[in-house]
Amino acid sequence: MPSETEAVSPTIEQLMRLIEPWCCIRGDEFAVELALREALNNAVIHGNRLDPNKFVEIRCRCERGKGIWLTVSDQGTGFDPSAVPNPLTPRGLAAEHGRGLHLMKLMMDEVSFKRGGSEVHMRKGITRKSTTDLPKPSEGVERQFAASHLKAELANRKL
Repeated sequence: MPSETEAVSPTIEQLMRLIEPWCCIRGDEFAVELALREALNNAVIHGNRLDPNKFVEIRCRCERGKGIWLTVSDQGTGFDPSAVPNPLTPRGLAAEHGRGLHLMKLMMDEVSFKRGGSEVHMRKGITRKSTTDLPKPSEGVERQFAASHLKAELANRKL
């Protein structure tokens, strides 16, 4: 994928269309799509710094009845994930950026970083309770966080 924010949504739509027939994440499509969107945006903006000469690589493995594995790699210098501030602090909640890693970890079962932070590995297994059954935002700070980010993301899509 080219390092352009405009390429993120079409790439996700195409990948989700390819994933759907495999039924590897039935009921958890929203969670996977949100985590993938965050990973791709981070790779384009923070990893490749919108450099048109760089690309983002996406690898996907689906197994019916087992789940999905996603890897997003950028050509940047990487980063230290442990150095990213907690977005759930009052200061973090007010910040304009810094929620993507937390959302990825919230939505996926496993998230890890390789190659000095320039590659993220995510896994979503089969769950009995889908993310469409998430509690209302008032039921927890993390859900408030996810809901507010989703509203902002939906508003951006309408632009």
